[in-house]
Amino acid sequence: MSVDELFDGVAERMLAEDPSVELDRIFHSTGLKTGGKFFAFVSKGDLVVKIPRERVTELVASGDGRPLESGRRVMKEWVRLSPGDEATCAAYVAEAHRFAQP
Repeated sequence: MSVDELFDGVAERMLAEDPSVELDRIFHSTGLKTGGKFFAFVSKGDLVVKIPRERVTELVASGDGRPLESGRRVMKEWVRLSPGDEATCAAYVAEAHRFAQP
């Protein structure tokens, strides 16, 4: 399965289970947001999630993630990931959702 397909399955379930989660456009993609804050989307075949800086650093250092760059700027709380299955994708999206909660 592609990351797009994994994300679509996770997003569909999350939207059905949590009325505070909604879909909207971000960076030419469709992403998930809660309370007006985006927390996950797919870009160029990668899952992109917003999580604490320390966790981004940890994922990049382990090789599991790559920094998200916007132009020349590195987005410090966003990371690009390539989950291999839906459970891993769901775990990353859930982590980002918790971080986005007010």
